Amino acid sequence: MTTIKLTTHIKAPIEVVFNIARDISEHELSNKHTHEKAIAGITSGKIGLGETVTWRAKHFGIYFQHTSIISEFNSPTYFVDKMVKGVFKSMLHEHIFEEINNETKMTDVFTYEVPLGRIGKLFDTLLLRSYLTRFLLNRNRHLQQKATLT
Repeated sequence: MTTIKLTTHIKAPIEVVFNIARDISEHELSNKHTHEKAIAGITSGKIGLGETVTWRAKHFGIYFQHTSIISEFNSPTYFVDKMVKGVFKSMLHEHIFEEINNETKMTDVFTYEVPLGRIGKLFDTLLLRSYLTRFLLNRNRHLQQKATLT
């Protein structure tokens, strides 16, 4: 299991940040470089508890599909998307929001397990962990910019 934990401070109300973070269109915009597209389940608007989304995106030159469900939801402080189907052995992404001094502290806890035993672990160590960290940081920069304009 690998865990990536990131904290982003955003000068916007917690409700604004929470809603942008679960907005399908904003997710697509933040990941234009991977051609990320919602193709099934909730494909537009804001995703909520019990709802699923299937993404199609290009990573490492290959198109992949990934389906997640929102397994936990407590507006506007917390939600979890959990992989239902995809390339990981398992994947869980916790989104935590706290309002502190008129800004929002957004914390991502992204935990995943790669398949393919030792080969998968080597790939994770050499490439995947840093790639996913950059992916999340890029998304968070987009959310930060969007929220401060709202």
